[in-house]
Parts: sequence; C-alpha cells; structure tokens
Amino acid sequence: MLRSLTVIRRGSALALALAALTGVALGAACGDDDSAAPATTPTATTSASASAASQTTYPLKVTDLLGREVEIKAKPKTIVALSPTAVEYVYAVGASVVGRSQSADYPAAAQQAKEVGTAYQPNPEAILALKPDLVIADSVIQAQPDLRKTVEGLGVPVLFAGADSYQKVVDGVRLVGKVLDANAQAAQVVQGMEKARDNARAALSGKKVSAVTLIAGRDQTLYAAKDNSYAGDIMKQVGITNPAASQPDAGPFPGYTTLAPEKLVEFNPDVIFTITPGPASIPRLSTLVPQIPPFKGLKAVTGGKVIELDVELFLESPGPRVVDAFKAISDAAKASAQ
Repeated sequence: MLRSLTVIRRGSALALALAALTGVALGAACGDDDSAAPATTPTATTSASASAASQTTYPLKVTDLLGREVEIKAKPKTIVALSPTAVEYVYAVGASVVGRSQSADYPAAAQQAKEVGTAYQPNPEAILALKPDLVIADSVIQAQPDLRKTVEGLGVPVLFAGADSYQKVVDGVRLVGKVLDANAQAAQVVQGMEKARDNARAALSGKKVSAVTLIAGRDQTLYAAKDNSYAGDIMKQVGITNPAASQPDAGPFPGYTTLAPEKLVEFNPDVIFTITPGPASIPRLSTLVPQIPPFKGLKAVTGGKVIELDVELFLESPGPRVVDAFKAISDAAKASAQ
C-alpha cells in the first residue's frame, strides 16, 4: 500500500484500492472535482435602512486578495467567476454569475451559468463571449504565473478572491460584498461564519483533542495538513491540537507535510480526519487507513474516530460554507473527547 509499509503484501486488494484512490489527480485546494454535497451558506438578509447605510459608491478602487488595486467604474452586472470559491462568494452576498468554472455547482442556481473552462484552465474565448464587466478569479489557484497572466490579459476588470484560511474567507466575502454593493449582506454572512466558529470553540472548550487531517498523493504517500492549510486552519480555529503542525513543509500540496507511517504512529492522535478527492466510486481513505497493520492500534482506529471530511468543504471549495466545516470538525472532536 503506502510506499514505506512493506508489511502489506504486494498486489493485495488493499494496495490496489489505495493505488486506485491515489491515482486520482488531487490538485490544490479549490480543485475541479464535480461531486457535490449538500451544505449551508449563511443566508444574507438585510433591512432597507442597513443597506442604505453601507451602500457602495462608484467609481470604486479596492485592493484584492493578491494586493492588486482594482478600479470598478460602475456596479457590476455581468459577472464571471473562475472557481467554486469565487462563485460561492458571489451568491453568498445575494448576487449571481453568468459564467462559472466547470466544477462550480454550488449553489444550485449557479448551474444555470455558462461553463467557461476549469479553474485550472479557464477559457478566455468563452469568458469574453459573455461580455462580463467583472471577472472574479481565485487568488489561490489563479495566482500561479501562467494562469494569472491569462486572466489579467482579458481586458476587463479582474478581482482576485480565493481562500486558504478562515480569515481569507472573511476577507473574500467582505471584498466581493463591497464591489457588488452588498456590504450589509456580506456583514451578515461574516457574522454567521463567526458565530459558527465561536459555537465550535465553545463545544470544545476545556477538552483536549488531538487530530491530524490526511490526504494521499498519486505516489501513495500520506500528507498531513499543517496550520497554514485550509483544513489545518479550521482545526486550529476551534482549538484542536494538530501534532503535524510543526513538521516541515514537504510534498506537492501547499500547507501539507509528508507524513511517514511511523510518524503517524508516534502522533497517535485522538481523531484522524481524511479527505478523498475523486468520484464516489473511489475507496474512501477513511476506510483504508484502519486496514493498515501499523495503524490498527492507534486510538483513532480502535475508537472508531477515523472520519471522512467533505472534499468540497475542506479542499475543493473553501468559502462561505466554512460554517459547515466548523460544525463537522467540532462534532467529531467533541465526540472523541467524551
């Protein structure tokens, strides 16, 4: 199975299952998996007086999440969003898009928008055919030099807003709300996210819980989320101890560290969270980890606390649905502490 676990017989069913699992292209956070899971975005409702008090005036200059100054001459009416995260920002503050990246299917209303390529390969011709007056790009995915060059060369205002931490979600919602003249709606969404975080913290107050979050690479290596990954930051925000946090950055995934099997045995966390990119037919990493001989004695395994996390919430579509991410993490951690 895993490269360094020679105790598992070569060619075993488990090894084949993990090979199938890790053969799926993972990508960075906000990837292009098409599977969807029901979740909840904080509802934005405002009174007329609150809306008037926080109204945006144009022309407007803002600084986006890449530190770029962007001028918006008038309220955007035709918006294209180039990642699932960017799409969710728009709908969270009560607006909509005419174009979206291929895998952006939440909320359901977004599925009516035209596809304009994938988050990792946006189609300039398809974008421009929609005649947008604003393109919202992803400040994590499309910050890569080649993608950024393509997006910035569109000849229309481009706002970069993505998320690799809880704070970036807050910043993204507020930024998109300001640009779309939806400041009050954005404030209510942020309030809902803060409440979800605080509730999760309160649920774990006084409890000592350790946990790691794992994904598997194409080469069958395990990687653990550090605090500077989205999943790691969610754990940190609610007060969970992450023994992998101090490990050196290593591997292809920003914010993750290569985790040798013996290191996981040494950590022996209360909870093991797993994330499995790919279609539902792929075996979940949470079902494979307990079958690995060196891991069978771990507290998380013997206690039934190897828990699969929603790949959209924690890897592919970080954003306003962080409210659900906080609840999922805290519910699992609270149960393990009882």
